[in-house]
Amino acid sequence: MADNKASLLLPGKEAVELPILESSAGQDVIDIRSLGKQGYFTFDPGFLATAACESQITFIDGDKGILLHRGYSIEELAKHADYLEVCYILLFGERPSVEQYETFKTTVTRHTMVHEQLIHFFQGFRRDSHPMAIMVGVVGALSAFYHDAMDISNVRHREIAAFRLLSKMPTLAAMSYKYSIGQPFVYPRNDLSYAANFLNMMFSVPTEEYKISPVVERAMDRIFTLHADHEQNASTSTVRLAGSSGANPFACIAAGIACLWGPAHGGANEACLTMLAEIGSVDRIPEFIARAKDKDDPFRLMGFGHRVHKNYDPRATVMRESCHEALNELNIDDPLLEVAMELERIALSDPYFIDKKLFPNEDFYSGIVMKAIGIPTSMFTVIFAISRTVGWIAHWKEMMEEDTQRIGRPRQRYTGEAQRAFK
Repeated sequence: MADNKASLLLPGKEAVELPILESSAGQDVIDIRSLGKQGYFTFDPGFLATAACESQITFIDGDKGILLHRGYSIEELAKHADYLEVCYILLFGERPSVEQYETFKTTVTRHTMVHEQLIHFFQGFRRDSHPMAIMVGVVGALSAFYHDAMDISNVRHREIAAFRLLSKMPTLAAMSYKYSIGQPFVYPRNDLSYAANFLNMMFSVPTEEYKISPVVERAMDRIFTLHADHEQNASTSTVRLAGSSGANPFACIAAGIACLWGPAHGGANEACLTMLAEIGSVDRIPEFIARAKDKDDPFRLMGFGHRVHKNYDPRATVMRESCHEALNELNIDDPLLEVAMELERIALSDPYFIDKKLFPNEDFYSGIVMKAIGIPTSMFTVIFAISRTVGWIAHWKEMMEEDTQRIGRPRQRYTGEAQRAFK
């Protein structure tokens, strides 16, 4: 029971007492579940002030620039852990021992192959299909290939599904890319890290050896880490809502991918590269800076500022380091990368951007890194989906373990016609 309560006065009724539930960090919440009995619902479009669930996975304080996974700061995780260690923490709540980590890593590594019949499934898509369209279909189809462990009430079955999704997502993503460019699929290799294995499946060809730079491998691993989870965002909420109906985990993750595909959610780094292409060259930057400062001009600098991280994005600090390391390592002569670096310099020194806290965010730097590596913009959101899969699974798994879990059923404020006769 809550110690504190809020009182709500309703027209013609006695005050309603609503329990105030204490959170371990961030805002406390008012339990409004009893309001329906009083004949009222709350109205909160976009759920911006609604706690739709209880979670122990990720905490964000956008004003203070804090992002914690199970209590560990994202800066420390990105610098001192690899992606699979972060996956373990998100899924199981604690940092693994050396033995636990090696067992987890081995399990993920040895499940990266997919059913051979899936190769024929890809052939049902047009060659010019967007990779995200392919991913939505193929991930959902996994339930037809791996239906031996889909009893969501079974703890062991949930764990098997989690490992299968985490292991096979990079393989399916690379297959989506290879299919779109007409190259043969590349099988995963057990001797490579999670990030290196993905890069090898993306860029190697049978005719020659593909050499993976340790700097690029580390940058790819950080991109995965920094996208792993971000609390109750649109795609995570979609996975939870789909899961609340009892849908199988592959269908739930496919739903998350579909939601992530929306340009307002997972397309930020792709939009950033599109903007850089629109600017074109360094000498045109002043024109676009002036447009960004003009309140009557709809133009926005993509990759600057963040809806949640109002102060600064803690992920950007780490990604900036990897971005500059990768650019120095690859030594690429690309006008768009020159534009990006000059935009970064201006944003970090111009009083207008500093006062409004429009600093380069994580999407700005990750987009630049992926372009430098050679990843096409059509694959940016796919890579986001690979990274976020562990977050989706962790939230789905957490929800499945709740005793109070119920099917999601948002209510509405109806403003249509009242009942009328049909003649």
